Amino acid sequence: MKYLLAASSLALASTALAQRTITVYNACPFTIWPAMFTGSGTLPSYTTGWEAGQYTAVTFQVPSDWTSGRIWGRRDCDFSTNPGPNSCIDGGCNGGLVCDPSTGTGVPPATLAEFTLNGGGVDYYDVSLVDGYNLPVKITNNVGCGIPSCPVDLGPNCPAPLKGPYDSTGFPVGCKSACEANLDGNPSNSPNCCSGQYDTPATCPSSGVAYYSYFKDNCPNSYAYAYDDTTSLFTCSSSLNAAYTVTFCP
Repeated sequence: MKYLLAASSLALASTALAQRTITVYNACPFTIWPAMFTGSGTLPSYTTGWEAGQYTAVTFQVPSDWTSGRIWGRRDCDFSTNPGPNSCIDGGCNGGLVCDPSTGTGVPPATLAEFTLNGGGVDYYDVSLVDGYNLPVKITNNVGCGIPSCPVDLGPNCPAPLKGPYDSTGFPVGCKSACEANLDGNPSNSPNCCSGQYDTPATCPSSGVAYYSYFKDNCPNSYAYAYDDTTSLFTCSSSLNAAYTVTFCP
C-alpha cells in the first residue's frame, strides 16, 4: 500500500511538472475574444477561444513541451449568425467563438504571441507581426527572462496600402503585412512573403520587405517579417519553469 501511495504521488508530481502556466490578461478598455492554436503535439486542456471583458484575466495550463503554440486577440466579434472566420472584424477563426483545433489559426491581420516550450531545454517565445497587427501585445514572465512586445497601436498611422480593416466608426483596427496586402501580386513567389525564390534569409532581407521599417521602428522587440530572429526571438531556460503572461493593450 505504501508503495502504491508513493507511486501515485510520484505520478501526480510528474503530471504537475509536465504543465506550464499561461495567463492571458485583457488590459484593453474594451472586450476582446482571445484565441489559441497549437501547431503540433499535445493540446492544452483550456478552450481555444473565449470572451474577455476589459481588465479581466484567465490562467490555465499548457504542456511543458507546448509546440508552435500561438495566442491572439479578436476584435468586434458577433457569433450569433454564421459563426466562423468572418465572425470578427479581424483575427476570426474556423469554429466561431471556439476555434477549430486543427484549422482555426486565425484570419490576418492579427498580432501573435508565439511559444515553443522546452525545445531542447530552451523556451522560445515572441510577439509576431508577420501576419499583420490588430492589437498591442506583450509577453512577460516570472523568472526575469526577456520581454517581447509590440505596445504601440499601429492602426491609425498604418501606411495607406496596409491600413484596415475598420470598425463601424471608421477607426482602423488593423494593419496588414505587406504579404497579406499582396503588394507585389504573387504571394507564392514574393519578397514580401519570403516565398518561392525568396524563401531563405539570404534571398529575403528585410530591405526587400515593403514597409518593414514602419513595424520594426515602432515595435523593435517583435517580428516584423519572417527572418527577424536575431532581434525578435526570445529564449528562456526551460529549467526555470517560467510562467508567462500575455497582455493585450499593455
